Amino acid sequence: MFRVPDDYRRSQVAIAALFCCLGFQYATWVSRIPALKTRLDLSEAELGLLLMVCGAGAAVSFPLVAILTKRLGSRRLSVLSALALAVVLMALSVTPNYPVTLLIVFFDGVAVGCLNVAMNAQAAALEVRYQRTTMARMHATFSAGSLFAALLASGVTSFSPALPAHFGTATALVAVVVLAARPGLLTEDQKAADSSDPSESSGKQGRRGLTLPTRVTVWMGLAMAFGTVTEGAMNDWSALYLKDSAGAAAELAPLGIAVVSVMMVLARLFADGWRTKWGDERIVRVGSALAGAGLAVALLAGGVVPALLGFACVGLGIAAVTPCVYVAAARQGSDALALVAAMGTTGLLAGPAVIGFIANGTSLVWGMGAVAVSALVVSACSTRIRFPSLADA
Repeated sequence: MFRVPDDYRRSQVAIAALFCCLGFQYATWVSRIPALKTRLDLSEAELGLLLMVCGAGAAVSFPLVAILTKRLGSRRLSVLSALALAVVLMALSVTPNYPVTLLIVFFDGVAVGCLNVAMNAQAAALEVRYQRTTMARMHATFSAGSLFAALLASGVTSFSPALPAHFGTATALVAVVVLAARPGLLTEDQKAADSSDPSESSGKQGRRGLTLPTRVTVWMGLAMAFGTVTEGAMNDWSALYLKDSAGAAAELAPLGIAVVSVMMVLARLFADGWRTKWGDERIVRVGSALAGAGLAVALLAGGVVPALLGFACVGLGIAAVTPCVYVAAARQGSDALALVAAMGTTGLLAGPAVIGFIANGTSLVWGMGAVAVSALVVSACSTRIRFPSLADA
């Protein structure tokens, strides 16, 4: 049997630690939003603005991320941004007032944007160097980090509800994991792939400036944006759909999120094998079509059981979209990766709100129908993207 190189395993674990830390850090502070709300005496509107500022920081970080990636490389940028996220937790635990909290959370969004690009660049470079698919499993560890954060929050708050105790523990964990992972990170980034088609080349650029996005980069950005719209909307609206539209009992409503999350984690654990067997383009095209069609059929059928089956189709089908598009973007260079990541964040931020506006003007069934359409748009966009294979490296 083929023996996996020790260096590959070492780097794989180190890069996975970055994904885990990002999921852990975000879920840690979000899990204590009620405590922050009470401590700062925030209204619902102020709390909504706080969450929006975090997403805005990540969305507008694109120019900074592209420049830092070129100057520092993904290894140094990932370590610095992950440690910055640890500092954010400590700052939130002692924040004195709402304006300062807004600044801290905006900085958190920028650091998230930096780490998101840097860690995906590391994972893409790992695939190329060792000719092995691994990106989907990396994204599964993000979900694992979120789960661990929820368990830690429950455990720590059972002993002490104080934010400094909880966030101090989390800060120490993130810092230790990042510093332990640092030696295993790749020291050289993957170079952008050349293209024989001038329209698909890296675009015009200055010696130190940002590249202009090519057509293929725009298609990747659209696929990422609509993919994250689908993910985000399912997390935000599935429970309400089950309760208000499908007629589920209140205790069954959270099953919507649970079904989507479990299917996504399971799919990401197996998706790298599927990518090796069938290729990224087919996985994205067929998977997103399954998500859109499955949800559409569930909405037409109505009822709790069809809804849960449709949600399962969404989790299964959309899970590999983000990992595959990140790999394709990384092959186009750091500017493309940063732009695609920013569009993904924008979709995750704006998508659920747009679905809410549609539901408010019509009904939640039509709002969820827009989610199905978003998944089908991803499938259409995938036909315009040249997804790389490991043989292209």
